[in-house]
Amino acid sequence: MTLNNKVRQARTQLGLTQSELGVKVSVTRQTVAFIEKGEFAPSVALALRLAQALNTPINELFWLEETTQ
Repeated sequence: MTLNNKVRQARTQLGLTQSELGVKVSVTRQTVAFIEKGEFAPSVALALRLAQALNTPINELFWLEETTQ
């Protein structure tokens, strides 16, 4: 699962809107939407705030899956 899907899934499991998550991590709703669409890669500081707000260990939220070629 990709980062954007993990963020969306964790947010919806907590019953948060994009706006509510944005307030928790000090960004706009649009920034959360861009993250969830895979159009914006969060900084390390934002990644830490997202993990905390989503009650998810950062390594689980941002674990990159290996791709096979």
